[in-house]
Amino acid sequence: MLLVSLSRLQRTFARFAVSLPLVAASTLTLAPIASHAETVSAQSAPADIVDTAVAAGQFTTLAKALQAAGLVETLKGPGPFTVFAPTDAAFAKLPAGTLDTLLANPAALKSVLTYHVVSGSVPASQVVKLSSAKTVEGEPLAIAVTNGGVMLNGTSNVVRTDVMASNGIIHVIDSVLLPPSMSQAMAASSTVAQDGQNLASQSAATQALFKATWGPNAATQWVTEHNGALAH
Repeated sequence: MLLVSLSRLQRTFARFAVSLPLVAASTLTLAPIASHAETVSAQSAPADIVDTAVAAGQFTTLAKALQAAGLVETLKGPGPFTVFAPTDAAFAKLPAGTLDTLLANPAALKSVLTYHVVSGSVPASQVVKLSSAKTVEGEPLAIAVTNGGVMLNGTSNVVRTDVMASNGIIHVIDSVLLPPSMSQAMAASSTVAQDGQNLASQSAATQALFKATWGPNAATQWVTEHNGALAH
């Protein structure tokens, strides 16, 4: 009787010992699966507009400009915002010296950058239905659908749409946009103020950009030379 009991006890212990590694292995496989799921969830959560632009790798100049204009925290805020974001190649298309001039004049730079921002989330499906949109800068942005694409102000093409961020949407464009008032001032650089008003009617930001580009006495030089062109 004692021998039979010992034999049963040994068999029971053997079965218990064999089952232990199986339980341990099963337990170990659960932790990595849960950890991976948490990682995927964290990676899938969209970043804000600024971090999304930085991560894309083609907006380094835009990121630098936002920093210089003091707009980083604004565009990291709750929003929502729609940003028409110029690529590095778009900034490279600006006339020589223009970017440096803007970076040295935060007020003018802020005007340019906020002209690329529209309040609210405006996906591509809505953009194509618009003829214009009021920007954060205050002036309107002209929108036209041509040849199956979207063009802004007749100069900049939207080359990618609906890059989603936690606080808005990014549409990628291939040229930097200038507010109409600033564009007019720049265009008038060769025929300044034929009506004699010069820059008096322009905003302070536009005057700062104009003077930094052409010199503080540009208008006086034009009047003196009487030839409708600025010396620079």
